[in-house]
Amino acid sequence: MYDEQQRPEHGPLAGFTVGVTAARRAEELGALLQRRGAAVLYAPALRIVPLADDGELLATTKELIDQAPDVVVATTAIGFRGWIEAADGWGLGENLVTRLRGVRLLARGPKVKGAIRAAGLTEEWSPTSESMAEVLDRLLEEGVDGRRVVVQLHGEPLPGFVEALRAAGAEVVGVPVYRWMPPQDLASLDRLLDATVTRGLDALTFTSAPAAASVLSRAEERGLLPALLAAIDHDVLPACVGPVTALPLQARGVDTVQPERFRLGPLVQLLCRELPARARTLPVAGHRVEIRGHAVMVDGTLRPVPPAGMSLLRALSRRPGWVVGRAELLRALPGAGRDEHAVETAMARLRTALGSPKLIQTVVKRGYRLALDPAADSKYADA
Repeated sequence: MYDEQQRPEHGPLAGFTVGVTAARRAEELGALLQRRGAAVLYAPALRIVPLADDGELLATTKELIDQAPDVVVATTAIGFRGWIEAADGWGLGENLVTRLRGVRLLARGPKVKGAIRAAGLTEEWSPTSESMAEVLDRLLEEGVDGRRVVVQLHGEPLPGFVEALRAAGAEVVGVPVYRWMPPQDLASLDRLLDATVTRGLDALTFTSAPAAASVLSRAEERGLLPALLAAIDHDVLPACVGPVTALPLQARGVDTVQPERFRLGPLVQLLCRELPARARTLPVAGHRVEIRGHAVMVDGTLRPVPPAGMSLLRALSRRPGWVVGRAELLRALPGAGRDEHAVETAMARLRTALGSPKLIQTVVKRGYRLALDPAADSKYADA
């Protein structure tokens, strides 16, 4: 019998596959996931194009140096650093820092504060929520009528933010430091989409709103949007680093999970809780069987299972203890033809992978069933 006190030698994400759409810090996020046992599928959903040579940024920077704003809102660390570095390249860095030292400087969150201080500046205020909504509320509460507000843009427009300030009477100047562009490698993004719609992933992570929008846009281009939305609405967990990142998905009616603190570490910790909790656990033939994405935990031991075997096991687990016919199991096999012998071959491999042949019983001339423990029969009778 399985000992509930035994400590498995695997990470909490062992047996699960997680998609990473990040363009920046993808390796960092992937390493955190892999360290906890996950298999990771990488597909940057966008690329960041710096605008150091962009005439618009240069003109805006010169204008701000010549005419001081009342408030400057820094939205991202990479964007603020990029702005200072671009100004340095034009020989305007010292003048820009001097100008910013004389105005009110608001930072969206701790990372932005770090970038501001690295430039030798000090922010006046930063919201605890790291939310642009809180920044907007503060500015509107203080009053912005007739004031000049500079907003460092973070790759995409902030229409709600900017429009609300302008409606309140502010002159808003956007500083476009970099732009989001479609990824150069669409093949990897397509593989990620295919894996999502076929349920080859257990979770899909997003660390920016443009990445989420890019995934949705590419799915729509390929005619996969309905299938993608169905997958992440039911089977593949969409995990966002924060509420702003989740907006494109929420606009499509998709509920997401988000950590309380908008960081990669808490995002991974959230997955460590959510994915095991979603796994199906059954008492079978005196063993504790937990069905994960591409593997099965049998009494705390991780057992990788081939895709065909996982398909059969999932079909059996939908009605644990009940006999499932060969024809139905054949339909569950990926790419299966009409030969029911394929079921027998895949079933044999599944039993070998599980390490305990008695977990699955053969019912002569009828099919197969999970050998559900008698005490659990009534619980799953109507499953």
